Amino acid sequence: MSESLRNKRALVTGASRGIGAATARRFAAEGADVALVARTRAETEEIAGSLETTADLLAPFGGRVVTIEADLADPAGRADIVRRAIDGLGGPIDVLVNNAAAGIYRPLSEYSARHRTKMLEINLNAPFELMQGVVPGMRERGEGWIVNVSSDDARLIPGPPFRTSPLTNIHAFYGTTKAALERLSNGFAVEVSEYGIRCNSVAPRAAVATEGALAKGLEGVPEEMIEPVEAMVESILALSTCERDRNAQLYVSLDLLRELEREVRSLDGKARPPA
Repeated sequence: MSESLRNKRALVTGASRGIGAATARRFAAEGADVALVARTRAETEEIAGSLETTADLLAPFGGRVVTIEADLADPAGRADIVRRAIDGLGGPIDVLVNNAAAGIYRPLSEYSARHRTKMLEINLNAPFELMQGVVPGMRERGEGWIVNVSSDDARLIPGPPFRTSPLTNIHAFYGTTKAALERLSNGFAVEVSEYGIRCNSVAPRAAVATEGALAKGLEGVPEEMIEPVEAMVESILALSTCERDRNAQLYVSLDLLRELEREVRSLDGKARPPA
């Protein structure tokens, strides 16, 4: 365990489960104080994962943990997230991970205005506002790291002819919001790079084997296109500790780790994950 985030304060959205909870756990293992943001305060029979369960996983590492219950679809509900994180952690945010996302999957011809609005609020407007919120503190200190979690669905489908699947045909609007997030990430990086702030996007190659994804099943996704959650977390950690010249880019997690010759470690940072 390198303790690469010792004395750093991190804010992670979508931290009640999946990639967000796993990232928060690894950050705590690396010495960070962590603000957890999610909509679900407590776990129920219907909902697996919550702010409370993630906070319990972080407790053994000994750092400060703040839980912030917020609905990222609601502009009013997310307006004070950064302030609450700063107050709870005792200082400005060093690392922001915009992981939370909404996935409403429909053919574009059937997409309602309500669904479009919700997706844009959570997948684009919320990360935008959180980046705006953390940048002043980062700029004042002359460094900071922002990582925006994207998706393979943002890629253009080559053709014609088009080789598609039932899943491909219902992911277009989700992919559109993620493509917009990538461009936004690049724009922020260009604007604030002179202050030592790194802002990058990272996407899995295709699918990440989180508990939720495994429970739903990953039918139709080739085995070689599925990566363990530890690999995605490792790539997020790499971009949360990178040098100034690694900036304004979109990375694919496994390709980034290969480029860096970086070993994937378990979420406690101590060993390789089980095969």
